[in-house]
Amino acid sequence: MPVTIDPRDYTRLALDPQEDGVWIVTLNRPEKRNALDLATVEELVTFFSTAPRAGVKAVVLAGAGQHFCAGLDLIEHHDADRSPADFMHVCLRWHEAFNKMEYGGVPVVAALQGAVVGGGLELASSAHVRVMDQTTYFALPEGQRGLFTGGGATIRVADLIGKARMIDMILMGRVYQGQEAVDLGLAQYIVEGSSMDKALELARRAAENLPLTNFAICSAISHVQNMSALDAAYAESVVAGIVNTQPDARARLAAFADKSAARVRPNE
Repeated sequence: MPVTIDPRDYTRLALDPQEDGVWIVTLNRPEKRNALDLATVEELVTFFSTAPRAGVKAVVLAGAGQHFCAGLDLIEHHDADRSPADFMHVCLRWHEAFNKMEYGGVPVVAALQGAVVGGGLELASSAHVRVMDQTTYFALPEGQRGLFTGGGATIRVADLIGKARMIDMILMGRVYQGQEAVDLGLAQYIVEGSSMDKALELARRAAENLPLTNFAICSAISHVQNMSALDAAYAESVVAGIVNTQPDARARLAAFADKSAARVRPNE
């Protein structure tokens, strides 16, 4: 059943729906460098659980102020003085939020600036596309703070840059920025100006795809990566069978057949 999203129901996130079906979702705690407290994580769970059923075509995920996200709200964590079991459940809610992003089927483009640190990097790595500006820097400082990652860095960050580099980041507190971060795989785009402008451009481009095609791209690929080669080949064939015969694709295929569709060309 279709559902609706009311931006007024959110306090930690600022939601800005665009007329073309793209939603700008902004972490709205600039005074905390958008650190993730449990209330923010719960709003991420709610939004990304609802987005696929609410007609959201693509999401730009950003942070208010000068920073994307500085990670776990360490003040809340310190003051809560949680038990091991309590913090385990906090981590599971983080995983719930980030899995809803990665596997939800709606393209998520992260507009990065300033700190993308600790849990902020885990959040960014859950997006499908990451755009950084010249102020962006990436780090996993948990090792120096007596902590360990709990929001998926061992899964997603290691997948982006490799196990050895991820271990180096957390063990040594290494910071990456600039073109080196792109070359490493922490972001796919780097811009001189606003990462938001580029992220919105990319989200709008993705939103022009058919929703079922985007759903497959932004969910099936991640699922297939978790399978054996034999199971992956089967799953890919099933998804292709459904997506490649969808009625809405016929007009696009007809345009290709009659040569009215744009052809793929190398960049000039």
